[in-house]
Formats: sequence, structure tokens, C-alpha cells
Amino acid sequence: MLGFKISELTIGQKASFTKTISETDVYLFAGISGDINPAHLNEDYAKNTFFKGRIAHGMLSASLISAVIGVQLPGPGTIYSSQTLNFLAPVHFGDTITATAEIDEIFPEKNRVSLKTYCINQDGTVVTKGEALVLPRK
Repeated sequence: MLGFKISELTIGQKASFTKTISETDVYLFAGISGDINPAHLNEDYAKNTFFKGRIAHGMLSASLISAVIGVQLPGPGTIYSSQTLNFLAPVHFGDTITATAEIDEIFPEKNRVSLKTYCINQDGTVVTKGEALVLPRK
């Protein structure tokens, strides 16, 4: 499986990946990342926070963007150069998140592609938004 070459990409082209975030996902992400903030893992603590319960790590939803870029658009062989992120709403256990990457600009002379990136929950709320710069396979 090979990703798109820059010559095969067009502005406006997009791809998405959808996943329901489980309690297991959050615990595994905490173990992998080392982020054991009680806002993610301790219900007694989290119920007294602004969100009134545990929430998933922001970077967990952002990692779904990486899945889109690395697997679909531009896909396998792509190198991630940079990513900006704004976390706009919490992701709760059981939320279904759709991550999307959409080609915004193409720089063929540098083999670079700029993408709008965002994650939306099952209610249509944008939870994460940003921009990525990637290098498609040669």
C-alpha cells in the first residue's frame, strides 16, 4: 500500500477516520504517553472539575488526525513535518470522533502539502482544529 505522490493530490481533497473513544483507549493512552492526569483517570477527582467527569486526553483525539495522514491522505510514506492544534471542546468516554484532513495548499517545488485538520464528535461539535504540513512520498 502506497500513499499519494504530490502530483496525485488536489486542493480540497480530503479523507476521514472515525473511532469511538473507550475507557480502555484512555487508559492505554495514559500508559503510552505517561499522562496520568486525574482528569482522565479518576472519576472522583474529575467530577469536581469544569467538565464534571473524566475526559479523554486532547492528544488522543489529535492522534486520530495522524491516522488519517499516515494511512489515507497523503497516506503511507508521508512524513509529518508540523501540526498546530486548538482543543475546542472535551472528548468524553463513549464519544465517536471523526478526524478529517483536507488539502489546503500544495507546494510541488518543495514536495510539501498543507492540510486543514479537525475532529468532530457525534453531535457535530468541533473538538479539535488545526493545520498540518506534510511531505508526501516521492
